[in-house]
Amino acid sequence: MDPTLINGIPAHPLLVHVVVVLLPLSALCLVACAAWPPVMRRFGLALPVLALVSLVFVPLTTSAGEWLQERVPESSLVEKHAEMGDELLPWAIGLLVVAVLVWFAYRRPSSSELPATAPGTARTGRPATVVWAIAVVLSVVVAVGAVVQVYRIGDSGAKSVWRGSFTTSGN
Repeated sequence: MDPTLINGIPAHPLLVHVVVVLLPLSALCLVACAAWPPVMRRFGLALPVLALVSLVFVPLTTSAGEWLQERVPESSLVEKHAEMGDELLPWAIGLLVVAVLVWFAYRRPSSSELPATAPGTARTGRPATVVWAIAVVLSVVVAVGAVVQVYRIGDSGAKSVWRGSFTTSGN
């Protein structure tokens, strides 16, 4: 069931592009939603769904990378890249968990709201100040961690592919 080839091409370099786009996008949306209630009202359930889709692609990409690693020459750069790739899953999980918590915090009425709102309706304001501050801090921490890890993994992957395989002078 693991994708290894897509149209005859190793799936890993193709799936990487999905992760490189979706995970930082999820991180950016998470911080925006946590910090600004109008953004969260517009996103709604799309925030945790985006984080979930991002999370799903991380193990798919890692699995395809492990398949590819067995089929390329061994090198310390490839080994380092593979080890770093395994470190992304906890960040993607953290992103999803915080996205769900932020979404839930904005849907849950604060103690200052009157009970006049109908059960199950979305809130119009932001959560209580302490909850809001915690949501923003957690969002920033997990978003920065995820984006930095995506960058580090991508950098190590590019080095493993390109280092020593081209010249700086033309033909």
